[in-house]
Amino acid sequence: MAKQGTLLVVDDNRNILTSLRYLLVDYFARILTLDSPVTIPTVLAQNEVDVVLLDMNFASGINNGNEGLYWLKEIRRIRPQAGVVLFTAYADIDLAVTGIKEGAADFVVKPWNNDKLIQTLVEVYNKVCAQKKEKKRTAGKASRTDTAMYWGNSPAIRPLRALVEKVSTTDANILITGENGTGKDMLAREIHRLSNRKDGPMVVVDMGAITESLFESELFGHVKGSFTDAHADRIGRFEAADGGTLFLDEIANLPYYLQAKLLTAIQKRSFIKVGSNLPQPTNIRLICATNRDLDEMVRKGEFREDLLYRINTIHLHIPSLRERKEDILPLARMFLERYAKQYGRTNGTFSPDAAARLLAYPWYGNIRELQHTIEKAVILADDGELRAESLQLAPVTEKEEVRAAGEKAETVFHTLDEMERTMIQQALDQCGSNLTQAAVKLGVTRQTLYNKMKRYGL
Repeated sequence: MAKQGTLLVVDDNRNILTSLRYLLVDYFARILTLDSPVTIPTVLAQNEVDVVLLDMNFASGINNGNEGLYWLKEIRRIRPQAGVVLFTAYADIDLAVTGIKEGAADFVVKPWNNDKLIQTLVEVYNKVCAQKKEKKRTAGKASRTDTAMYWGNSPAIRPLRALVEKVSTTDANILITGENGTGKDMLAREIHRLSNRKDGPMVVVDMGAITESLFESELFGHVKGSFTDAHADRIGRFEAADGGTLFLDEIANLPYYLQAKLLTAIQKRSFIKVGSNLPQPTNIRLICATNRDLDEMVRKGEFREDLLYRINTIHLHIPSLRERKEDILPLARMFLERYAKQYGRTNGTFSPDAAARLLAYPWYGNIRELQHTIEKAVILADDGELRAESLQLAPVTEKEEVRAAGEKAETVFHTLDEMERTMIQQALDQCGSNLTQAAVKLGVTRQTLYNKMKRYGL
């Protein structure tokens, strides 16, 4: 076979290191050896190591014979994508089994069989390569981005930005709250971009779009034959996000009885694939987001209090666009430039009346509504300058009056979309934002309701 990949061998017996180098030189492109584990962090930081062959005990170490487990955890922390094979004597097989539970790929017993050792290391390397390919594919679907977030400079946003810059480099679980359309997903991507995990994948999961019957398969994966349509093994979102960030959007939409399964995975930092009995460790940074009041849901018995504590180590609240009026025009200009380029229009400006209209409008749909408004205006505009009428915004007084009356008063609808949006909002208000109850009231499925909410920015 062609030589490929980088192998790191850590053992305090230099004779063993020499023997292994001669044995494995035909199988790995690079072989690094260490006779002490102390420099493991430095070597991992300076080299793209694919597989580590790690001795379980060292002549002088820590943890009373558990050195291997300690350094296993360090390797998993520093380079989670590397496969670790434990090197152990017969007397330490129990420790090796514990190591498998802690994230090691396999173990080899001393004195070793050459063919068995080579086979084990090559299989682990191939598995590492396969996981890298799968993560790249999944990360492409997960909307990974290196583009910096536009913050604005309003007094309402500055404290949030300072807090984000402080906590992004930690691995603390983060809960992002804010109204629909405020940019919770953009903030999650910004946190990932600023984190130490930025080179790892960011996997986004819309909790409202996952059907309840496929929840475990989507998040934890499944093995071939575990259910009727399981024709092949499939990795879940937890495994795809290993070494990176897992973003669970709309976390409040997760049904109560499924919240316990998510809590277990977060607490144990491991998961079990559907159809398997083997716990698989995971190394993720968890970010969750919601537009609902989780504390109120806990009081109503709709959200687990222990799960809230787990996901809410750091709480970040995004202010509404109404609270940061200084950022409205800079954001509008940014969208104007983007869509003018996208649709081949003259990169125009806002007329004074259009600028005033933008500032006066309440923007209940926040940044998402502003973005859609500018996009539509650019498409319909005839020249470079956008005037107030091009924005097609409803009069503020009418909008305010309808909202103040709880949209129960008689309203003049201009389109079917406006009528549908109002009916959905009324159903959500009457059902206390319970999606299942609102869907029943409207005579649609929960998924259809959720899709329409996304469409109308509710």
